[in-house]
Amino acid sequence: MTTVIDVGGGFRDIYGAGVFDTCLEEDISFDCCIAVSAGSANIASFLAKQSGRNYRFYTDYAFRKEYMSTRNLIDGKHFLDLNYVYGELSLEGGEDPLDYEVFSSYGGILNIVATDALTGRPHYFESGDIRQDDFSVFKASSSIPIVCGKTEIDGRLYYDGGISDPVPVKRALSLGSDKIVLVLTRPSDYIVDPKRDLAIASMMDKEYARCANALRVHALRYNRAVRQAKKLEEEGRCLIISPDESCGVNTLTRDKESLDALYRKGREDGLKIKNFLCSGTAAHPNKERAD
Repeated sequence: MTTVIDVGGGFRDIYGAGVFDTCLEEDISFDCCIAVSAGSANIASFLAKQSGRNYRFYTDYAFRKEYMSTRNLIDGKHFLDLNYVYGELSLEGGEDPLDYEVFSSYGGILNIVATDALTGRPHYFESGDIRQDDFSVFKASSSIPIVCGKTEIDGRLYYDGGISDPVPVKRALSLGSDKIVLVLTRPSDYIVDPKRDLAIASMMDKEYARCANALRVHALRYNRAVRQAKKLEEEGRCLIISPDESCGVNTLTRDKESLDALYRKGREDGLKIKNFLCSGTAAHPNKERAD
């Protein structure tokens, strides 16, 4: 089974948008798609076969005050308004709607990762949890603490999936993946520093202590999972697609020149995928799938 994982990373994931646009042009498909945070938007447009759609979100809509601004705070919204992103822009009749009919026809496995605000554990939403004009699952996966707030689904509250499972390689293996394409939005040798996470976790402690604790070990989980992916890559079971540099783009960076440069890197690097999927897979009969 072939699997693609997009780990998100806010505006850095314009890189992933480039990768998936190349996949659409090269007619590359996957048996399983796993998405974290902004990666859920990329994979949604990929499965809907809407090349260029996410590029417009990153380089056009994201510069609007309705999308992300201090004005949103004044109006009682969050700085980054996911209701605008997945509502006015994405719903049927919206400015740039997701082609839900094509998206919902995907016959493979889809996992969208979110973090349960109370337990701090990952929750893997599936295709059946996503309905026409109800993209709450994508919002839940992308709900960055403080910046976006929480998302409620069926009475439970969720935060960004990257808190609890930032690089879901183990999840892919547990589903039976033989070949994994892992899309990172930082260089593969980047080591995440926990300092920023610790500051945000301290602001969550009182209300969501377990989620705060999950955030405290986010860097550890990210770094460990990337190391695991590199071992799998040595065995021929994984291909890590990552930029050689992030072009100055961070989680909330809005600079069109930098964003466009990172997108072009994704487009180019996506060309590596077809050869990997067509090549043979090394056999390791004594190795555990989820090691």
